[in-house]
Amino acid sequence: MSALEAVLRRTSWSKVTEDAPTREQLLPLVEAAGRVADHSSLRPWRLIELRDDDRVRLGAAMAKAAGERKPSSKPLRASLLIAVVASYRKSDKVPRWEQQAVASGVAHMLSLLLDEAGWGVIWRTGAHTRAKAVAKAHGLEKNEELLGWLYVGGRPAGKSAGRRQQVDAERLITRLPERRGKRHKG
Repeated sequence: MSALEAVLRRTSWSKVTEDAPTREQLLPLVEAAGRVADHSSLRPWRLIELRDDDRVRLGAAMAKAAGERKPSSKPLRASLLIAVVASYRKSDKVPRWEQQAVASGVAHMLSLLLDEAGWGVIWRTGAHTRAKAVAKAHGLEKNEELLGWLYVGGRPAGKSAGRRQQVDAERLITRLPERRGKRHKG
């Protein structure tokens, strides 16, 4: 399958089975995902693998962030969660937003690679990604920010993932305006 075919086929799986890639299966995919464009090769990201009781601890942190007593069951929706962390580096050349874009690129590339390998994947975010209790549960440093989690599992038999609408590339790719206020198409 070509990269173009894999990207066009990619979709999010909101429900997955208990199956999940092993750490050994995950490592080469992370290595490949880390090849995204990265100005100055800062590698301003890291991933945190959450399995088993780690997910329960995350649920407790989410509950604390929400002011609730009962742990959230959201992290139990997949047997593997991969927390995506922007780990900002000091740089005069690479601004913070660009470093966050690199971390996001790694997450997206990893989701593509997992999908291509046959796993069900969805990138989940939400209010808890910025909560102090959740950051503490992940052991984040002052220079780090949680961007969300990849929920990874097996694809349910007989189920198909939702398909996104086709992108209207003709409408979305433009040229510099010829004159103020008008866009020049193709």
